[in-house]
Amino acid sequence: MSISPTLVRFDDDCFWVELQDGRTLGVPLAWFPRLLNATVEQRQAFELSPRGIHWDDLDEDLSIDGLLAGFGDLTDSRRKAA
Repeated sequence: MSISPTLVRFDDDCFWVELQDGRTLGVPLAWFPRLLNATVEQRQAFELSPRGIHWDDLDEDLSIDGLLAGFGDLTDSRRKAA
């Protein structure tokens, strides 16, 4: 069973995702550089889906399952092997 987001809000350092089961996730903006560097207007231009959050202008998609697992930006190039 998938847990859906119901609301997203931002402060200076984090974004907060309220879930349909009553939990609220606090996620550091630093985990997602596109969101960290976005304007307030760009951050607010999201769409909720049953499984996640999408920012069309930022080309950013976050799954609730990934946020619950503690995953940050998986496109980070620092994960390359030395």
